[in-house]
Amino acid sequence: MYPDRVMTGGYPAAERINDFLRGVYGWMGAGLAVTAATAWMVASSPSLVYAIASNRLLFWGLAIAQLGIVVVLSARVHRLAPATAAMLFVAYSVLTGVTMSFVLLAFTGQSVASTFVVAAGMFGALALYGTSTRRDLTGVGSLAFMGLIGVVLASIVGIFWHSEALQFVISFIGVIVFTGLTAYDAQRLKAMATALPQGGVGSYQIVGALALYLDFINLFLFLLRFMGNRRN
Repeated sequence: MYPDRVMTGGYPAAERINDFLRGVYGWMGAGLAVTAATAWMVASSPSLVYAIASNRLLFWGLAIAQLGIVVVLSARVHRLAPATAAMLFVAYSVLTGVTMSFVLLAFTGQSVASTFVVAAGMFGALALYGTSTRRDLTGVGSLAFMGLIGVVLASIVGIFWHSEALQFVISFIGVIVFTGLTAYDAQRLKAMATALPQGGVGSYQIVGALALYLDFINLFLFLLRFMGNRRN
């Protein structure tokens, strides 16, 4: 018996999966739109860019706030009301847009646009594969997570040791890591849809959207290191 044909409390699993994933990708798309709009608005304001760039405490405060939101959403998904989860996700999208504005200023608009198209195509193909394949991707997810830890540690080293070769290796591994995580997360969310409790579905959708949002943003950023042309 296939999982997508199982009845869950009188609710066909295929419909439950489709409804859940529709909400996940809808929230993810909304988050990306908020991030893009915020990044464009900040990048269009030289005074705002200078205020953020010249205040190291503010910049690190933004980064810590982003990390805090991710932790809260992931750890308290069982208790968060959908409205609270939605507010936190939108706030995270705005904060990411603020930090992403510096990417728009560092790279040419054409290279940002072309890289976005490539990242979107890769993400779509990987998400489709993860959702449709019957192969268990748990092993892929475990390897990708270990690779992610390596990328984080190497990135910390890169802050103190400026090496183009190291940055190239980090970018290469980063693309591979988030390629694997995208497919794994897509499959994990499909499985989650069939095992959800009757309440709190909206909160789970938003946390799922956050996972895929992070996969896409990081895939885009690592690809941009390869494909992007920096401004003079």
